[in-house]
Amino acid sequence: GRGVALKATEQPIDTATAAGKAFLDMLGVFAEFETNLRKERQAEGIAAAKARGVYKGGKPRIDPEAVRQLAARGMRPAHIARELGISRGTVYRFLPAAIAGAGSSMTNVPEMPSELADANPA
Repeated sequence: GRGVALKATEQPIDTATAAGKAFLDMLGVFAEFETNLRKERQAEGIAAAKARGVYKGGKPRIDPEAVRQLAARGMRPAHIARELGISRGTVYRFLPAAIAGAGSSMTNVPEMPSELADANPA
């Protein structure tokens, strides 16, 4: 290695020793195991809920029509984001669809910055 060791003052872990390294590695293995078990249980729970017809997934966080209406009033993306409780990036992601569905009533909508337009094709 790089000559760096971890010595926990509250726990009996010292990675300068072989036993300490093994103990830390085992802690990592068990942490990963617990995470994988939790993911499996979550997936099983979702599958069971879907089978019962009670799991519908998350609620849509944004209504493109709301973005369109606020943009049609000339509201800037930052203000739209604040009004709807979403990020500006989300507003910019939905603006092209909102503009396409709005026709000519979108004359006051600020243009999307080119770096965002390139990253979010319509």
